Amino acid sequence: MHDLLPDQSPRWQFLERCVRDVLARYGYEEMRMPIVESTDLFKRSIGEVTDIVEKEMYTFDDRNGDSLTLRPEGTAGCVRAALEHGLLHNQTQRLWYQGPMFRHERPQKGRYRQFHQIGVEAFGMAGPDIDAELILMTARLWQALGIDGLELQLNTLGSSEERALYRDELVKYFSAHQEKLDDDSRRRLQSNPLRILDTKNPDMADVVAAAPTLDAYLGEESRSHFTAICSILDEAGVAYVVNPRLVRGLDYYSRTVFEWVTDLLGAQGTVCAGGRYDGLVTQLGGRATPAVGFAMGVERLVAIIEELDRVKLPKRADAYLVLVGENAQHAGLAIAEQLRSDLPQLRLITHCGGGSFKSQFKKADRSGASLALILGEDELASDNIGIKFLRKEAQQLTLKLNELAGFLANFLQETTED
Repeated sequence: MHDLLPDQSPRWQFLERCVRDVLARYGYEEMRMPIVESTDLFKRSIGEVTDIVEKEMYTFDDRNGDSLTLRPEGTAGCVRAALEHGLLHNQTQRLWYQGPMFRHERPQKGRYRQFHQIGVEAFGMAGPDIDAELILMTARLWQALGIDGLELQLNTLGSSEERALYRDELVKYFSAHQEKLDDDSRRRLQSNPLRILDTKNPDMADVVAAAPTLDAYLGEESRSHFTAICSILDEAGVAYVVNPRLVRGLDYYSRTVFEWVTDLLGAQGTVCAGGRYDGLVTQLGGRATPAVGFAMGVERLVAIIEELDRVKLPKRADAYLVLVGENAQHAGLAIAEQLRSDLPQLRLITHCGGGSFKSQFKKADRSGASLALILGEDELASDNIGIKFLRKEAQQLTLKLNELAGFLANFLQETTED
């Protein structure tokens, strides 16, 4: 679990701002759920025979003896909250959320035991159009973030009945090749054989590659749903690869599944994944409700933004107000507040804590500000203020205090245009 330090925060803020703006343009509303939920919620939704539930959840008993879990993902909690507050009854919903998730798994680049996700969920729409809209929305988000080089992978898991037939065929196939399976796969052979296809064990690559594929068991409805999604993406110019081995690690998915993957961080990794989960609302006690969504890994996206280095991050400060002398220190705070009122876009650091002019000037330079505003006893007595340019060669200026706001407004406009 990692700290996020001040020099890292601007990229996170840029990402969060872009996500908020793009989702608002599509009509999605933010929802905030608790970090801690009943353990039973995740057992019922994710599935007891999954790595998450079996190995990775942070679970504990509270003082009443109730089993609670730090949320390992957001969809189950979002569905629980939507049901609890009556958001799904005879209506559609477009919702999103963000925040920390927790899994006790092997840490890797961009993925820690406390990690952050942005999740999007759409309820009450059964057609392929909403599946396609979510994918198109993620493609637009990559544009807003300045990220390219991501590959979209698509697959369909069909209906539960179609998967049941496919499951039986997988059990037969893998049972005939048990000597090539690792311990986890042998354990899953009867309980959740589709998860064997998701193995990361390179020693099993050949046996998985030769396994039967689901497409032979798909009915006309599942095929037409998937074909319609592909057609919409083709028309919108969004490239994709159909990956018949793509499954999701969570039991509640059905039909559409998709992932955006990249090798920008080394070995190929997923930065966004999702799909349709029409059975989950019923599974958690609600009426049958079509649903589809996705989640994005914030740490990995931030790492890509940093790797590509195309984002112009905002400065910490535009100006640093140097205050020399007791009278200037007292007056300076009031002057700074008036400037912030007059210029809401101004990033102004006011020196606090005293110190010599030399020490304050060093702090002004280290702040990254473009300007040092200098107010000493002499300037205060003559109603003046000095302006020193810190990032370019230019002559120091002296202005009347009542001219300062206008000067800074022009300076900010010129800086923005540059």
